[in-house]
Amino acid sequence: MLGAIIGDIAGSTFEFSNTHDYNFPLFARRSNYTDDSICTVAVAEWLLDDPNLTHEVLETKLVEYAQLFPCPMGGYGGGYRTWLFHPECLRSNDGLPTDGKRHPYHSWGNGSAMRVSAVGWMFDTLAETEHAAELSASITHNHPEGIKGAQATAAAIFMARTGSTKEEIRKYIEEKYGYNLHRTCDEIRPTYSFDETCQGTVPEAIIAFLDSQDFEDAIRLGVSLGGDSDTLACITGGIAEAFYKYIPSALAGEALDLLPTRFIDALCRLREKGHYIPTY
Repeated sequence: MLGAIIGDIAGSTFEFSNTHDYNFPLFARRSNYTDDSICTVAVAEWLLDDPNLTHEVLETKLVEYAQLFPCPMGGYGGGYRTWLFHPECLRSNDGLPTDGKRHPYHSWGNGSAMRVSAVGWMFDTLAETEHAAELSASITHNHPEGIKGAQATAAAIFMARTGSTKEEIRKYIEEKYGYNLHRTCDEIRPTYSFDETCQGTVPEAIIAFLDSQDFEDAIRLGVSLGGDSDTLACITGGIAEAFYKYIPSALAGEALDLLPTRFIDALCRLREKGHYIPTY
């Protein structure tokens, strides 16, 4: 999960001002965690505290974290912000007002994938992982693409941490989720632009991991693609951490220095209760 947070921080200054420079500063003066990390930690606490994986507890965690961190760098996405702070303004799929409670809003945005990394560390089987990923997404992002993005991300992390090769990960994700992963970062970069959808972010993030040689390389490739930089690198970093099982201590230290105590506590609890083994 720390790998996802590092990706988020590294991409944070480029979210609305993309860079294609591979040698960008990983931790610039304004770099910080964003809503990606906040939601990631909220989902981790849900997994740790709710063995029944209920939407009721997940909603409580997501709302609690938003109240603790109401104005993160880059802000919350429009639909998600409404879900968090103004559920009475939500509309049903047919455009009618809801009952004022929080309901999923048929989103296919990449928010479901950006917050899912802890799911990839908590379960013993791929089927359990994909089921939990669906639950984590569907509380807000109940569109098939929103669910698929979360499941593909969590599945890649599970496979990476359990010893699958990159080709095995590529083959499974392509066949199960239909993403085209037979592209390279160099092929994507010239025409890729800002995209907040799962289908326009998750494949590119996975490709950045597949093209990489180590953890830092994965983060640099992800951010240098452009696009929704913090979310793309967050997804890439979560998979790369699981595969390489190592984060350079300098990167880990820089990130941990920026994080609130509660984030660090969640990371420590995940190490104790999940299958969390990367070193840094």
